[in-house]
Amino acid sequence: MARTINLSLFLLFISWIPYLTTSFPLSTKSRWIVDEKGQRVKLACVNWPAHLQPVVAEGLSKQPLDSISKKIVSMGFNCVRLTWPLDLMTNDTLALKITVKQSFESLNLFDDVLGIQTHNPKILNLPIFNAYQEVVSNLGQNGLMVILDNHLTYPGWCCSDNDLDAFFGYPNFDPAVWAKGLSKMATLFRNVTNVIGMSLRNEPRGKRDYPDLWFRFMPKGAEAVHAANPKVLVILSGIDFDTNLSFLRDRFFNVSFTDKLVFEQHWYSFSHEGNTWVKHNSNDNCAQISGRVTHSGGFLLDRGFPLILSEFGTDERGVDVNGNRYMNCLVAWAAEKDLDWAVWALTGDYYLRTGTKHMGETYGLLDASWKNVRNSTYLQKLSGIQQPLRGPGLQDKKLILHPHTGLCVTNSHSGNVPTLRLELCTKSEPSTFNPKEGIVWINKMCVEAPDVAGQKVKLGVGTKCSKLGQISATKMHMSFKTSNGLLLCLDVDERDNSIVANPCKCLTKDASCDPASQWFKVL
Repeated sequence: MARTINLSLFLLFISWIPYLTTSFPLSTKSRWIVDEKGQRVKLACVNWPAHLQPVVAEGLSKQPLDSISKKIVSMGFNCVRLTWPLDLMTNDTLALKITVKQSFESLNLFDDVLGIQTHNPKILNLPIFNAYQEVVSNLGQNGLMVILDNHLTYPGWCCSDNDLDAFFGYPNFDPAVWAKGLSKMATLFRNVTNVIGMSLRNEPRGKRDYPDLWFRFMPKGAEAVHAANPKVLVILSGIDFDTNLSFLRDRFFNVSFTDKLVFEQHWYSFSHEGNTWVKHNSNDNCAQISGRVTHSGGFLLDRGFPLILSEFGTDERGVDVNGNRYMNCLVAWAAEKDLDWAVWALTGDYYLRTGTKHMGETYGLLDASWKNVRNSTYLQKLSGIQQPLRGPGLQDKKLILHPHTGLCVTNSHSGNVPTLRLELCTKSEPSTFNPKEGIVWINKMCVEAPDVAGQKVKLGVGTKCSKLGQISATKMHMSFKTSNGLLLCLDVDERDNSIVANPCKCLTKDASCDPASQWFKVL
């Protein structure tokens, strides 16, 4: 594994990244989300669950609300996808007559009552909905935008094919009640400026998730939200656990508005064939699956619609080879598309999940203390896709990303002879690569590849530029031939993040080989 940038310096740096001053409300311009001035705003969000049985944002028994909000900012995010159950809007008893304290006590979560009394006494005796409002308000006070995500009908864990609220017309998914609940939620947050979007329903699925019902009811939900709050973005999920929007290829979506319409898609390692990432060669698998993701939803970007990758993530303990390989591929794809996204999840642990108290969330960015980053390497990987590369009002950024680390290629500026190394993408110099020319340029200096494996890759002034090719199915291996015909590829020396030349690996069908250190994505 390549060297991780010092965590304290990394968090300090990204927490001070100068996000563009956003002028609300947001709208759309072709495939981009833009502010009131027409300048692109890239949503780099984290999911914060508040839809489970207590119906309170997770973690508030562990840390003060303001500390959690500030932690989100310190990790480089500018947005939260905050979940909620429809019951919060259709059951006034739950929303307005049950307090936070009563909700936890009814579930025998007495330790959490004491924790909230200690860390967030302000919300303990508030009705459930008012506590939800407090979370949204505090996120706004810390400069964080919010997407309100209707995750399911009744409080609990989601999702499976057998859920009674899986799709329109299921026993617990009445489309009319749903549209009414969306309208009420949109109305209640109409004047809250940091609420910039509403996601209509999380992961439609099941035996009835065919497009006809989707086309019948999804526009009604969209119109209900827009009528109640014309300022917010209206975000629509696909079918098959929100992995499939391909039915929009040949059928137009009719609503009365266009400049607020956004689509969302999910992609996990298990979204496709089981353990496919360990069963198949990573180069071929990444090319095939990322192509399928593009076909299923990514194509909307080319059709002029914004697309949010609103759920993705993996086990951060580092033990899931399948998930690790998937994440390298996903980061490369997300960087290439430069799309908006929301990682699953912020959660260190859950108050109560499927009957288990304080179940840990291995996909969570925070550990069970809700104070510390669970995996700094994982967070650094995400940093590579947090910043916008192009769009209205922005100057295009040309970079070469190393998806495995989330860092970018730049000039080392050390020693007498310049060499390449990895650095935070926000601090990296512009890099360009023209496949026809085959030359990598960094600030008017070109790559001069060594003639011997294991040596650092140098930069020169143009007299000895090396011609590189993009090989393998992913086109992420950057290769060249030495004077004696040996095929070498750019690689990373994990000791100091310098770029070296090594024999190209994983070009065969060997499923056990991991090419991640040699993957470089030209952006």
